[in-house]
Amino acid sequence: MNTSTTPTWPSPLTFEPDASSKRKKGAQRPKFSPVWTLPAHPRSPPQRIHLFVNPYSGRKKGVAVSEHVVKQLTAAGLAVEVHLSQSAGQLVMLARSIESEEGDVFAVVGGDGSLSEVITGRFERGNAEAEIFALVPAGTGNSQAHDLRIDSVDKAVQTILHGLGQRMDLARVELTEGLPGAEKGRIVRYSHNLVTWGLGVDSTIKAEKMRWMGPVRYDVGIVLSILANQRRTAVLEMDGHRIEDDFTLLLIQNSQTGGSQLPLAPGASLDDGWMDIGLLKSMTRRQVFKAFGMLKAEGRHVYHPRVDYHRFKTLSITTKEPTAVNVDGENLGSTPLAMEVMTGAVTVLVPSSEREV
Repeated sequence: MNTSTTPTWPSPLTFEPDASSKRKKGAQRPKFSPVWTLPAHPRSPPQRIHLFVNPYSGRKKGVAVSEHVVKQLTAAGLAVEVHLSQSAGQLVMLARSIESEEGDVFAVVGGDGSLSEVITGRFERGNAEAEIFALVPAGTGNSQAHDLRIDSVDKAVQTILHGLGQRMDLARVELTEGLPGAEKGRIVRYSHNLVTWGLGVDSTIKAEKMRWMGPVRYDVGIVLSILANQRRTAVLEMDGHRIEDDFTLLLIQNSQTGGSQLPLAPGASLDDGWMDIGLLKSMTRRQVFKAFGMLKAEGRHVYHPRVDYHRFKTLSITTKEPTAVNVDGENLGSTPLAMEVMTGAVTVLVPSSEREV
């Protein structure tokens, strides 16, 4: 049901097929955008590392990973200050409290949500634009680490020691704190990876109850959510254009991957000044299963007839009743939501080789 659309709603973006790929799920693989559009830059060797640790990352392996990282960094002659989170959201407060010096590196042992918390804390202090951030993957999905080409803890350490600096976009996300039924006041988070609404959030809420399953829990959560086939209506305002419709899922991406390294946004680049959004319109269960199968087949969901793909600078989502929102892998809050792209907002460390330009 499309209750009110304006004639100025933009046409969706299209993707050129990768002619070298085989047809799967009825389509060839789309040509992916480069992860980075601008060159990285050298930096001076770090002197001090603020190491933020989420002990609950992955299968509660954050502390063990951090001990390995500290050993390597101190052996290289660096001063390391460890900041251990004791509860969800505490990394924001810890990051906000630190008095830093030029050249300090804010490194995060954890997943995408942990990095978002540290960046948010530094923005609340007012220093983030001039600071350097690094990610040591210790989460379950490690989507951002995948796009940064950091596939191991040892590679993350080498990136902290010898990597290049890369300016990365963020999205300023304002939403209601707390999931529906437990709402609090308004909060702001700075997203580097993804924001999801609809079936994707339902699936992660279900997945959180099955953490013992590891990464496969995301697939199980999606299947259970597809079977529920909940109807969702929302009003979107995107760069001045408005649409009200029924949606299955909204995938809002700065990076190309999300969840358990799923290729959600083939057109996304981390520094192009845009956020990408996939609109999965209202679908039957059969259509959702097909779209999910195409997504897992190297991002072919962009060719599904019920999927539209756009880019934006500003976006808002409003719903009649509060509905859940996930920011960088964390089920943080509820609608209404407002987003604004922040071009080249922070510097993140990337490996000095194997960069995609």
